[in-house]
Amino acid sequence: MTLAACGSDVTGTPEPAGQGASVSSEPSGGSDLDALLVDPTVFPSPYEAIVLPPQAIAQASPDLTGIPAGAEVSPAGCKPAEVQPDGAALIVGTDNANRATISVELTSVDEPLSVREEQLKQCAEVQASKSGATSTIRSTVTPAPPINADETLAVRQTVTSGAGSDAVTQSMLTLMAQVGDVRIAATYMSFGGESTDAATLDEIFTAAVQKVNAG
Repeated sequence: MTLAACGSDVTGTPEPAGQGASVSSEPSGGSDLDALLVDPTVFPSPYEAIVLPPQAIAQASPDLTGIPAGAEVSPAGCKPAEVQPDGAALIVGTDNANRATISVELTSVDEPLSVREEQLKQCAEVQASKSGATSTIRSTVTPAPPINADETLAVRQTVTSGAGSDAVTQSMLTLMAQVGDVRIAATYMSFGGESTDAATLDEIFTAAVQKVNAG
């Protein structure tokens, strides 16, 4: 299966997420996070979901923030922490007809979610440049979803690149929660003008947080 995940082509084979890992006070390893990841069957039709291998996580994860890996960012201090593939797990469901994806990413963290929230509030508009291409990322923090977690966060973002008739706009809604040292981020991303599939995103986000809580 070829997947247009987060603006990049990613290949992979559907595989079930593992079962039975636990969240500890120490940062969780990638294999533990794989066990806490929701299964592809959680994604309803028309989303076709695959669990990404580590090498694909390194490619796809930065697109979930709109800032490419290795990009120069202005203002300084607005670049989110890089995700290490061995400390992350990522599943992506693709709706090919609507050019949209829903991704669930689990990461091991050593700081509260409020740090990321403050960064997003201070970095409402960011310029990211890489290899001669520049994009503008606009972020708006919205009311956090009510869910059983230590902290929650929601943010709407648009990523605009190119100019004139060549301009491309990527729209995202990300729901985030933190349980212990595990951060859960569910992101709806589209490249068209259609409205956000907020109901499906909320359903998958809820399942993702419940699985981490039950792990």
